[in-house]
Order: sequence, then C-alpha cells, then structure tokens
Amino acid sequence: MRYVRYLPRGEPEGDPSNGAAEAAWGRLKDGVVHALAGAPFDGDRPTGVTHPAESVRLLAPSAPSKVLAVGRNFRSHLHGREAPTEPGLFVKLPTSVIGPGDPIVLPGDSSEVHFEGELVVVMGRTAKNVSMDDAPAHIFGVTAGNDVSERTWQKNDLQWFRAKGSDSFGPLGPVIATDLDHDDLLIESRLNGETTQSERSRDLIFPIAEVVSYASRYVTLVPGDVIYTGTPGSTSALTPGDRVEVEVEGVGTLANPVVAAG
Repeated sequence: MRYVRYLPRGEPEGDPSNGAAEAAWGRLKDGVVHALAGAPFDGDRPTGVTHPAESVRLLAPSAPSKVLAVGRNFRSHLHGREAPTEPGLFVKLPTSVIGPGDPIVLPGDSSEVHFEGELVVVMGRTAKNVSMDDAPAHIFGVTAGNDVSERTWQKNDLQWFRAKGSDSFGPLGPVIATDLDHDDLLIESRLNGETTQSERSRDLIFPIAEVVSYASRYVTLVPGDVIYTGTPGSTSALTPGDRVEVEVEGVGTLANPVVAAG
C-alpha cells in the first residue's frame, strides 16, 4: 500500500480554524487517491471519495510529533572516523518537515548546507521499551527523506538545533509505503540529475529494528513519528537553483528545489 497526505491543488496548508483547507489522508493506487477517514495508522478506512492524483498536492506523508535521526549509520559515510558502538540519535524539529516539491530554504547566515538522502521509518504503533524482535511490528512503513544539514553549525554549535532543525531541513515523501523489506532497499540521491549517493539499507551499521528498539528506551514513539536512518557515502553543498532528489526503492522519488531565504 502507498499512503499520502494531500490538499486540493491550489489550497494552502494552514490552520483550518483560520479558513485554511485541512490536510487529508488517502491511499494512492493506479493514479487515483482514495480518501481515508483519518490517518492510516488508525486503520485503512476509505470514505468512497476519490481524486485523480494530478488534482491534489502531496504533503509530507506524516505530521510527526517527533523527528529522530541517526548519524554515522553507513560505513561509507564515516570517511575515516571510528564506527559508533550504538546508534547516534539526534532530534530534528517537526517544523523542519516539508513535503514533495516544497523548497529547501537556505538561511541567510548559512554557509555550507548539505543534502543527506535517507530511508525514513514511520511508526504505526506506540513503542516504549520494545525489543529488537518486537520492533518491526510497531513500524507502519517507510518513506524517503532528506536530512538537510548546515555543516558549519553542525561542527561549531553546542547543539544541532539550527544545523539539523531549521525550517525546511526535513523533506519527507512522496508516500509511505508498507509491506516492503526495509532491511534491503536501494537509497539514491541525485543533485541536478547527477547520482551522488547509492547504497542499500542492508548496509546500515545499525539495522532498523535495532534503531527503533534503542530509541524506544528513552522516548515513547507514537504513530506517525519518524526516524531518519542515516545517509550513505558523500554529500555536497547546496546552492540556490539546485534540485535534490532522493529515491527509495518501492517508495518513489522525493524532489525539492533549493532557494535562498527571502
């Protein structure tokens, strides 16, 4: 199954109490969005309403309460650094999350903003102190993500608050795909059409079940929460006018333009 969050094309996302359209959930099949009566984590409940896919604007496919991420989870990304002995988790902010086609905005005082294409886990059940064996049952599906990172701030700041959590630094999408073998999916990134990253999730230092189990020791993961699982290989700096694509096998391609702050 492939699930989406969406708005009618042309409608801005915002606070429904102020007159903005409310984001809806749907199941995407054969170019048609089948509307659901609520988030799919609560059950696949079709309303009977359908929309041609081209008539809607896809949003980030989850609206998470928590956005976690794992650093240094591919050996190809270590570049001579020592491999970690446990998952190096950090937190991005929910307000960093944007959807397909939304612009990655480079803050005016940033100097070296990089893309990081990643496989992202979406939780489907509340998880607290779950074992590695039980962790997969708490995962709803996976999507593609881009852990946008300002390298100068990442190196020099006390915390990664702005390096990883600035607005628009968490692209997600285009869909949540279920029933995939998330332990062996191809992850590829392209910058302006050129492939820059390509590796399979079987090469993760800490597999997804271990990451979910580890995270659940310290925080309660709830349906819709997401975990970026790590980026492979090398990354490079972004400039206004660039286009970044992250493709995950079975999920599709997340594409975002890059713009300067206004």
